[in-house]
Amino acid sequence: MNKQDIIEAVHGVLGGTKKSAEDAVETMISTVVGSLKKGDDVSIAGLGIFAVKARKARTARNPKTGELIQVAAMKVPKFRAAKALKDAVR
Repeated sequence: MNKQDIIEAVHGVLGGTKKSAEDAVETMISTVVGSLKKGDDVSIAGLGIFAVKARKARTARNPKTGELIQVAAMKVPKFRAAKALKDAVR
């Protein structure tokens, strides 16, 4: 399933135009991304929690040359699935 499939599903439920369904999906995605950029967690009941995790700087190895390189500290998105989602997938 991809973004277009989600838009089709929203359009099937809400009706209206496909453009309005696309706007709804885009708004949800941009709201989640915006909250994560600010460092806030996003919790969606029954789905899970989107959060930002700080990753420390580290030394890695270039697999092609074997050379050691430094990887800078960064923030990465993290997702923890809700119990309801885990149970549904099992």
